Amino acid sequence: MFARSVSIRLKPNRVAEFTQLIEAEVLALLRTQKGFLDEITLVLPEGLQAVGISLWDNQQDANAYRRGAYPQVLKVLERVVGGTPEVHTFEVAHSTFHKIGARVAA
Repeated sequence: MFARSVSIRLKPNRVAEFTQLIEAEVLALLRTQKGFLDEITLVLPEGLQAVGISLWDNQQDANAYRRGAYPQVLKVLERVVGGTPEVHTFEVAHSTFHKIGARVAA
């Protein structure tokens, strides 16, 4: 399983609109993507920073999303995002939610 972490700087006073866009448009798009498993969206209490963590079956599916639908997500969120989001991809080493055991160190 792979995870994409996207750190986003939000424009001031845009948390409600950001949350609405995630729920109404971004999740609908993510659910159509091959290998998509889950999305967790976090917002700092001050409302100026958000992190989205999407979980994928494998790295190929996460990469296909990055090349295909991710630009559409950026377009949907452009009116609430300030600056360029920072993206990182991780291999999931452990998850209690998805019942993945800890990865054995090599």
